[in-house]
Amino acid sequence: MAIIVSRFHDTITNRLLDSAREALRRGGIPDSDVEVIWVPGAFELPVVAEAAAASENFDAIVALGCVIRGETPHFEYVASEAARGLGNVALAHRIAVGFGVLTTETMAQAEARVSKGAEAVQAALETADALERLDAASRD
Repeated sequence: MAIIVSRFHDTITNRLLDSAREALRRGGIPDSDVEVIWVPGAFELPVVAEAAAASENFDAIVALGCVIRGETPHFEYVASEAARGLGNVALAHRIAVGFGVLTTETMAQAEARVSKGAEAVQAALETADALERLDAASRD
């Protein structure tokens, strides 16, 4: 499992990472099977997810970030490109990509949603399992 984490708003993304790691441990995945990769911001998540997927070293990827609306349209561009880029990685490589990028109006909203790291892990694990089952069925 690769977990790619944005450093921007790190007070939030560190908590998302803690939530994700705890979910992995509950799922029986030890820390030694998880590679955490830090990137500057949410905009950089897709390119590093692409590299992780292309490496074929991971069964799933989780992207964690936080984009908080400001007074400019920057929010829309960053949030949209992160979502589009991560979706493209999943489709191009047929790999599970858990989307744990918070898009909120305020820091308080982001703080209330730090458990989304665990939800992104759960989504990635379930998707990876479904892909594995479909691949196995196609070989039968």
